[in-house]
Amino acid sequence: MSCTKEIADIAVIGSGPGGALTAALLSEAGKKVVLIDKGPHLPLTSCEPFTIDEMTQKYSFGGITVAMGKPPVSYIEGSSVGGGSEVNSGLYHRTPENLVAKWVDEFQIKDLSYEDLVPIFNKNEEDLTISYVPAGNLPKASLKLHEGAHKLGWNSIEVPRWFKYESDGSGIKQSMTETFIPRALKNGAQLISDTQVNKISPHTDEWHLAGSKKNGTDSIPFELLAKKIFICAGAIATPVLLKRSGLSRLAGKKFHMHPSIKIVAKFPEQVNHFRMGVPVHQVKEFSPRYSMGCSISSPPYLSLAMMDVQGGQAIVDSHWSNMAIYYAMTTGGCGVINPLPLFKAPLVKFRFTASELNDILDAMVDLAKCLFAAGATEIYPSVQNSRQIKNMDEMVGLRHELEANQLNLMTIHLFSSCPMGENRKNTVVNSYGALHDHDGIYVNDSSIIPTALGVNPQGTVMALARRNVEYFLRGNK
Repeated sequence: MSCTKEIADIAVIGSGPGGALTAALLSEAGKKVVLIDKGPHLPLTSCEPFTIDEMTQKYSFGGITVAMGKPPVSYIEGSSVGGGSEVNSGLYHRTPENLVAKWVDEFQIKDLSYEDLVPIFNKNEEDLTISYVPAGNLPKASLKLHEGAHKLGWNSIEVPRWFKYESDGSGIKQSMTETFIPRALKNGAQLISDTQVNKISPHTDEWHLAGSKKNGTDSIPFELLAKKIFICAGAIATPVLLKRSGLSRLAGKKFHMHPSIKIVAKFPEQVNHFRMGVPVHQVKEFSPRYSMGCSISSPPYLSLAMMDVQGGQAIVDSHWSNMAIYYAMTTGGCGVINPLPLFKAPLVKFRFTASELNDILDAMVDLAKCLFAAGATEIYPSVQNSRQIKNMDEMVGLRHELEANQLNLMTIHLFSSCPMGENRKNTVVNSYGALHDHDGIYVNDSSIIPTALGVNPQGTVMALARRNVEYFLRGNK
């Protein structure tokens, strides 16, 4: 596709939860929309969920990406049309009410209150079929976490998902390729997949997008002119694009995530099977400092989680049906994102204070306490040179032995690299996502979330995206 003749009303870069919703609402309003994504356009059924094949097909760099630091944090991003919605568990939370007031004060966000967001939540929840697992179909591994919390008197909840369930618990995840992308295409949006936008620059009264498009094993140049641009490429790629284009000094200067540490637990009874499904319970007793949950626990994921355990693969081979992976998710730390010349991937760094590292260690100990209360006979924390832990005395001993660089941390939740608001000292876009000092460019993805949430972020991403698009469609800049 060339920029020589065709001019789009609006180019939307990135088709994850923010971009897909943006493209759908704009096209339904009669705008000429071009939706661009760096990944391939694949259906949910292109591979088995939560497998090595899925990582190869639908993750950025096959899931091998890391934020450098002490300790480093591995992070995972979706990299197909639909973004992270195609690969994540689909757990849904509304934005914590107390955070909205904090954001308004600290970032000077106009016209934002929790009450304003409620009707927006309602619209998105209807569109995404936010649902609870039908009675009798809750995964046993998930129930184990809930059982342990109940015995300790801790607050534990079942989290709904954007999932269309059948009565037997089966169904279809309502990812972007199942919901908003078909809506956009139905209303005339053009989808261009396998296409990377590397730079944006002004061109008379439009914006010029330049990059490359995959053509078999090769790449060919890509160009497009657009009157307006919505950048929805995600918390890493969005600030990188803005920086490479010379459009924002503060993009990527600070970003947040949910650093998480995992524990594999073994129980005397079966808690796992090949079709276990997505665990849905979370322990919120210590929120927002940290939360706990149960992770995908298929045999390949168990093998990865046990890599630092001597003889770990043999344990998985023999006992995987009695094992499951659990996590403790924190909100601490702060990072920076910088593009590197001649490299596709940016340099991502993340740092913790001593207090924030203590939160991670405390979260790991409390997660162990919950699992032992649930009946676990042994656990394997996700640390370098991990070993079998059989009781809380051993767990506390390990906690005091550990150095920060021994922690194996990971996350799938990234945000806050282009915060929204009117405070020019700490924001990249205004209260409705318009890029400061540049007309016609908007950011509408997880980048604009001002701080770490403490809950799964997609509900917030899509609520803010809908709010901002509706404001734009009312004729505002």
